[in-house]
Amino acid sequence: MSRVITFGEIMGRLEAPGFTRFQQAMPGELEVTFAGAEATVAVSIAQLGGNAAFLTALPTHAVADACVANLRSLGVDTSHILRTSRGRLGLFFSETGANHRPSNVIYDREGSSVALTPPEEYDWGTIFAGASWFHMTGITPALSQNAAEVSRVALREASSRGLRISMDMNFRSKLWNWAPPMKPRELAAKTLCELVPYVDIFMGGREDAAELFGIRAEEDACDPHLEVARKISARFPKITHVAMSLRECISASHNNWGGMLYEVAHDRAFRAPLKNDRYEPYVITNIVDRIGTGDAFAAGLIYALSQPELSAPSKIISFAVAASCLAHSIKGDFNYITSAEIEALMDGDGAGRIKR
Repeated sequence: MSRVITFGEIMGRLEAPGFTRFQQAMPGELEVTFAGAEATVAVSIAQLGGNAAFLTALPTHAVADACVANLRSLGVDTSHILRTSRGRLGLFFSETGANHRPSNVIYDREGSSVALTPPEEYDWGTIFAGASWFHMTGITPALSQNAAEVSRVALREASSRGLRISMDMNFRSKLWNWAPPMKPRELAAKTLCELVPYVDIFMGGREDAAELFGIRAEEDACDPHLEVARKISARFPKITHVAMSLRECISASHNNWGGMLYEVAHDRAFRAPLKNDRYEPYVITNIVDRIGTGDAFAAGLIYALSQPELSAPSKIISFAVAASCLAHSIKGDFNYITSAEIEALMDGDGAGRIKR
């Protein structure tokens, strides 16, 4: 597989155990893992057998050492992670929802090392040497004005070297607070409109397209997702593919899950999963952890797009959707799922029988 570089923030994730609320769990023990969208993509690709490196800036202390060691133990190349005395390790707190109570996330990430480290401190020539793919999300430029500038420079440097670029929009309304009095949605729209022209693979849902770019399907559209994908590619002509996860939230515990891949050159949309050649989403009725599942979708898409045996658009989207479906069964952000398990689900083995 071609070498993939992902760039963004990795944080400590402190979670209330089980389905408890913060008020129940604290004071007391919280479960600590490491998490972050782009790091999750790198881990997922490495777990699938791909070649992935993660780029970020982290402080020089023992907890950040543990974070780097965790990534390295999962097969991610950490050699480009910048260690600095500037800033801190960001945190977020999460409680897992159930039934009709949604999950909740509280961010504590202001002043993190990656938000403060300027673009000139990264050795872009060395970072991108031998790489063929660059991935980031709309979360990173949301952190600070400096992080937005680093994102712009990273995209420019990757593009100038001919890397294929993917970006997951991931609009986070709790972020984007670095240019008051501009509202988060306005700031995100302005900033991302300047970054998306570098992108080849656009990842984002209809909500992202509407919130950030004012792109909506007509009310009488027979296929709203396809219409939005066409409008996105028309607005940003460098885009070759538009990928959308199709999530139907019945409750916090029950989601229906699928995806669509739009191929711009042939004006074709492919959906997964299919049953008797018709789209029929996976029914997930016992969600273990929803955080990170969109990143599992992104990782599956990147991996499949890089594999000759998965290069057919129908297989690409089937692989990405199956990978992210299985991620709903894994606690924590990282998707500890193998390619064989994904392909088994693609082939219809979703009953969860014990493997003996």
